[in-house]
Amino acid sequence: MLQLSELPPLSLYIHVPWCVRKCPYCDFNSHASPNGIPEEAYLKALINDFNQDLSLYLKGSQSRPLRSMFIGGGTPSLLSPQFYRSLLAHIKNKITWADDIEITMEANPGTVEQGSFEGYREAGINRLSMGIQSFDDQKLQALGRIHNSEEAQKAIKVAQQSGFDNFNLDLMHGLPEQTEKEALQDLEIALSFKPPHLSWYQLTIEPNTEFYNRPPQLPEDDALWQIQESGQALLKHHNLEQYEISAYATKGQNAQHNLNYWQFGDYIGIGAGAHGKITQLNTDEPFIKRYQKTRQPDAYLNRIGHYNASSNILQAEDLPLEFLMNILRLNNGVDEALYSRRTGLTIDTLEPVLSQVRKEGLIETTRLQATEKGLLFLNPLLDRFL
Repeated sequence: MLQLSELPPLSLYIHVPWCVRKCPYCDFNSHASPNGIPEEAYLKALINDFNQDLSLYLKGSQSRPLRSMFIGGGTPSLLSPQFYRSLLAHIKNKITWADDIEITMEANPGTVEQGSFEGYREAGINRLSMGIQSFDDQKLQALGRIHNSEEAQKAIKVAQQSGFDNFNLDLMHGLPEQTEKEALQDLEIALSFKPPHLSWYQLTIEPNTEFYNRPPQLPEDDALWQIQESGQALLKHHNLEQYEISAYATKGQNAQHNLNYWQFGDYIGIGAGAHGKITQLNTDEPFIKRYQKTRQPDAYLNRIGHYNASSNILQAEDLPLEFLMNILRLNNGVDEALYSRRTGLTIDTLEPVLSQVRKEGLIETTRLQATEKGLLFLNPLLDRFL
C-alpha cells in the first residue's frame, strides 16, 4: 500500500489532433485535415471530456487549483480565438485557477495572423510555444514544414507586438545534411528575438514516421556532438541556462507545465489521444493512475460514454523508474524527499541500485540528480532501476 499523504500540483493538457499536413519526422497524434476542422463539435467534446474527468478523478479534491495548462498538437493555432475563449471560460467556471497560472499554446508560424495572436491573448492564453524547427528554407522543406524562414521571423515579431512576452521557440538540430555552421546560424537568428525560453533538441528518427521508412542522411555522431557542445556554449553566453535535457531559459522563465510533468505532478488530459496522470487519495488504498483518451479524431468525436481508451494503476514496483525517468532529465534534479511525497514509497525502495550508481559517480550523493557523467549515460542509468 502506498503511503501517500498529499496530492501533487495539478495541470491540464489539451490535445488538438489536426494539422495542415503530417511532417515526415512527427510521431505525435496528428492528422492532416484538408477539409477543415469541426470546431463546434470538438469544443463540445472537450467540454464533455473535461466534465467527466472532473467527476471521475477529482471528486473530493476540487480545491486543488490548476497550476498550468498546455494546448498541444497537432496544430492548436488552426483553431480560432473564439474556440479557446469558450473552452477556457468553461474550465475556469468548473475549477479554481492559480493566480499565476501559465497557459501555453503551441503555434505554427504558417497558420497564425496578427489578429489571431491578439485574440488568443484576449482568450486567456499567456504563453506561446512556436514550432520554428529551423530558419533555413532548405531544411524546412526537408522537414515538411508549411512555413519558410521569413514567415517564421514575421510570426515571432507579430506575437511580440501582440503582447506575448512569455514565449518559447522550438528548434531542432542534427537535421538532414546539416553542418555545425548551419545549426549555430539557426540559434543566432532565434537568439536575436531574445526568447525567454528555447527548446533545442536533436532530430531523432521515430518508428511509424515517413523518415523511419525512408531515412534521410543525418550528420555523423562526431558532428552531432560538436553541434551540441557549440550550441550549448552559445546559449549559455546569451544567458539561457539549460535546466532540462532540451530546455533552456532565462532566469525565472522555466516552463511551469513541463516542470510539473518532470517532477511527477498530476495532470488531466483531454482531447483525442491525450494522456493523463492522477493521484487518488479519497479511496481505501491510495493509488496513482495513468490514462489515455481515444486517439482517432472521428472516433473521439463520436465517442459514446467515456472518452478513455485505456487506463492503468501504477504498481509499486513500477513507480521508482516512472519517477526517475522524469526527474533525472532535470539538470538540478530534486530533493530526495520529493520521491516519497510523489510516489508514496520510501527512499529505501531505490536500494541497492541507488548506492551503487552513486559510487560510480552517476547520481549526486545528496540529491536525486544525475551528475554530468550520468546525463551522458542517462538511458543506461535508468535501465539499472528496471
